[in-house]
Amino acid sequence: MTSARALIFAGVAAVLLPGALFAQGTRNQGFLVDTYGNVVRSATTGDCVTTVGGTPARDARCGPEPVKRAPPAAPRTATVTPPSPRAAPAPPPASAKMQLQKINFSADAMFAFNKSVLKPEGKAMLDGLARELKGAQYDSVLVTGHTDRFGKTEYNQKLSERRAKAVRDYLVSRDIPANRIKAVGMGKAQPVTKASDCRGGRTPRVIACLQPDRRVDVEVTGTKGPAASSR
Repeated sequence: MTSARALIFAGVAAVLLPGALFAQGTRNQGFLVDTYGNVVRSATTGDCVTTVGGTPARDARCGPEPVKRAPPAAPRTATVTPPSPRAAPAPPPASAKMQLQKINFSADAMFAFNKSVLKPEGKAMLDGLARELKGAQYDSVLVTGHTDRFGKTEYNQKLSERRAKAVRDYLVSRDIPANRIKAVGMGKAQPVTKASDCRGGRTPRVIACLQPDRRVDVEVTGTKGPAASSR
């Protein structure tokens, strides 16, 4: 009876696992093996299939089917996000140095011919300059008088000095510090026109041509606030 049951069980196993052989060797004695000599296991329970008279104790290599474990996960490398670089604080704005702000006033507009007394039009122009200077930070103001080429050198030198001093004094009267203003005269030594520009004698045409030479320059240097603009 026992042999018949074993044969029936082996037949069922052969149907479930094709390719299995009813063979016994010294290595797998008591267990059903396949054509490669490997012990056959039940497709439903995973247990080794025994042959007639075989027991699991007869071969220690056929135990419960080992539990298949997933390979260990690769260690996760922590991604460190570097902190966003902080922008360096902007340096405090450096005091901008004014590049010799020069204002050219026409002597003809400020003074009558051959005179050094300011006309109302000249005072109005200097009032505007004084307002700009009061709203600015500056170091010094240089006032320079000039004449055209007509007349003697000594006379023109004196006239240019008087006109520069008149401008300086007026600015002081408008609350511009006297210790920051310097007045000088250059006479006809620094003309703007070229010798070839206004050729001829002392005619109205040539005198008009030489007008740029008759001027008073005001140069302001220092640290910018609102700066005096060129005219």
